[in-house]
Amino acid sequence: MNQNAPNPGAASVPPNRSTSLLTDMYELTMLQAALRDGTAHRQCTFEVFARRLPNERRYGVVAGTARVLRAVRDFVFTEEQLTHLEFLDENSKEYLRNYRFTGQIDGYREGDLYFPYSPLLTVRGTFAECVILETVILSIMNADSAIASAAARMVTAADGRPIIEMGSRRTHEYAAVTASRAAYLAGFTATSNLEASHRYGIPATGTAAHAWTLLHINEDGSPNEEAAFRSQIDSLGVDTTLLVDTYDITQGVKTAVEVAGPELGGVRIDSGDLGAVTRRVRRQLDELGAHNTRIVVSSDLDEFAIAGLRGDPVDVYGVGTSVVTGSGAPTASMVYKLVEVDGHTVAKRSRGKGMTGGTKQAIRTYRSTGVAVEELVFPFDADTPDTGRLSATQLTVPLMRDGLAVDGLPSLEESRAYLAAQLLTLPWEGLALSRDEPSISTRFVGFPE
Repeated sequence: MNQNAPNPGAASVPPNRSTSLLTDMYELTMLQAALRDGTAHRQCTFEVFARRLPNERRYGVVAGTARVLRAVRDFVFTEEQLTHLEFLDENSKEYLRNYRFTGQIDGYREGDLYFPYSPLLTVRGTFAECVILETVILSIMNADSAIASAAARMVTAADGRPIIEMGSRRTHEYAAVTASRAAYLAGFTATSNLEASHRYGIPATGTAAHAWTLLHINEDGSPNEEAAFRSQIDSLGVDTTLLVDTYDITQGVKTAVEVAGPELGGVRIDSGDLGAVTRRVRRQLDELGAHNTRIVVSSDLDEFAIAGLRGDPVDVYGVGTSVVTGSGAPTASMVYKLVEVDGHTVAKRSRGKGMTGGTKQAIRTYRSTGVAVEELVFPFDADTPDTGRLSATQLTVPLMRDGLAVDGLPSLEESRAYLAAQLLTLPWEGLALSRDEPSISTRFVGFPE
């Protein structure tokens, strides 16, 4: 495994990249109109929030914050890009030529929990400089938060047993990298993706696929599983994990231990009724003296399958498709809405899409036992509400000042530890996998009715 952690987020990201065209055209057409009618420089607040949690889950996980700050920093326009924007007038192009975000961003820490209408990100500045950030901010936070939320449920279901992220081949090649980061944030222990390991310092792991076993045949074309195992062990040592289900699992386990000896590191099973198979394999390994050989399972696992295997002798889970696709919820459905203009509250009032206007911050209250009770959302410049005998934690923290990320932002490892601690504050029913109401309510205080 790769234990070296380079500068997170920077290792293989081009130093002079531009994120400015990771956007929708209407953001720039609004900019042009605003520059023409004089509204471009009005002081505004935009807010990122979700109206509901996908699939009636009990909580969501905030992820992608560090990537958002990097994307905002890199939101600059090159001459080549400006030439491509033929639909804009010269005044708009000149504005973009000199564009740098100079505003303020506050929000929830990466790795925090969120609930419906939690004010996850508050972006303040002129209309012109804030409006064109909508798509890049949402594309990062929606994808990363969806994956981290699903991965956190899987980590809970695994009940302390390690989970490896191995979903690269089931998504876009670069989405695979950021999906691995989000899964690691949520508590996965390693990834099969080498770019993710290089870029974010995530431990990498991997041994061999079925193709390796199938490659080894005798002169007459018959399978030679023993040769495949022996070669892998010669290359990687006896602590490796052998894939034993290419042909017959029972024979595969027998051959694996015969070749490696009882100190074999692990066997992987990627097919069949995993509960029944792992019980049989555990008995067989123990009978062969391989008491410490780990059993690794994969094969289309999600949080429900992992929970179903909790009573079986599984040592490590490998999860692919379900985690990189959000396990049925590929987006967190977050939105980016204008909530204040020149100090005046504004709010969309469309049926089914209502919201509360105004710049906001939030706290979360706790019982003396450390169990979370609710979130209180209140005006950004107001005093913190009285919480009585409940303790409170500030959720809204500074992230960017005058266009620069604040000092002391947490590393990926720190955010990972923070999330693990936050999950422990949920009421016990909040960790359930079944559909239900959010485990914590969000209450607005100090806003007009």
